[in-house]
Amino acid sequence: MFYSVILSSSVLQIDLSSDAGTVALVWLPALFLLLVALWLLGKSARVVRPTERGLVERYGRYHKFVSPGLTFLAPLVDRLVRVNITERMSQVQPQQVITKDKVVLNVDAVVFFKVRPDEQWVKASEYNVNNFEAQIEMLARTTLRNIIGTMEMSEANVGREKINAELKDQLSQQSKDWGIEIMRAELKDLQPPPDIQESMNNVIKADNLRLAAQNQANARELEADGFKRAAIKNAEGNQQAAILEAEGQRQATIKIAEGDAEATRLRNEALTTYFKDTAVTFKELDTIATSLKDNAKIIVPQGNAMSLILTELEHTRQILPLPASSMETASETTKSDKSRYEK
Repeated sequence: MFYSVILSSSVLQIDLSSDAGTVALVWLPALFLLLVALWLLGKSARVVRPTERGLVERYGRYHKFVSPGLTFLAPLVDRLVRVNITERMSQVQPQQVITKDKVVLNVDAVVFFKVRPDEQWVKASEYNVNNFEAQIEMLARTTLRNIIGTMEMSEANVGREKINAELKDQLSQQSKDWGIEIMRAELKDLQPPPDIQESMNNVIKADNLRLAAQNQANARELEADGFKRAAIKNAEGNQQAAILEAEGQRQATIKIAEGDAEATRLRNEALTTYFKDTAVTFKELDTIATSLKDNAKIIVPQGNAMSLILTELEHTRQILPLPASSMETASETTKSDKSRYEK
């Protein structure tokens, strides 16, 4: 009985061992294949950033252009080449350049460029030139020597904008097949020798002193001209005031004369209109004054108020006033005597 139990347990262990081996033989290849598939998938998946463009090469030849995003490659067959399209700077190393007037200048510059994002230009930057950054630097050095060598030192010193524009144009023209765009080209430093720099500083100082003296002289001249204009304006003002005062006096004199004339005219009108009878009386008084010289008696009508100014002899004369009726009778008698005499 005991042996039979041992035998049965041994047979059971042999069956379980055979099942485990079968399971291992089935799952291990599947797990291996799964790991291989995951590895191949990881090798084929690629991500291209927005600042890049991709070129896919298959068997060493150009295959396709890749835009930013996720892309898949054929494992072990395709190769992805990333090209940066952002703006970059190339530092042109300092160099000595001889100008047209035989002056040695220390010159350095910087060039800003970027790869154009289109497919043809990305391909050109990768397949038409080898290390375009180094070639741009070398090309900028030679171009600067050619440009500044045709200029005098004073012209180069004040013509930085002209040098920058010409450098950019020549670099763009010579690198047009490289798929890059020259954004800017700037002179960083343009330094003459120390002795020439010192003489230039002295010249600049002398020019500044001359300009200061000239400005001071101009200021004094302007001040004197201002005083002159003020004096002229003052004299013109006084002259105008005198003219206006004389004109005012003339107008006042004219007005006074016109007033006197008008007063005289009014007096004459009054004498003619309102004092006509009085004038007749004055004439009679004049006749009386003449008659007094002969010691004659004078008859004055009563009722007329008048003043008589006589000479010293007239104080001794006697003037007899008569009534108006008697004056009328005397007048009639005189008329009748006159008529008789005429007959």
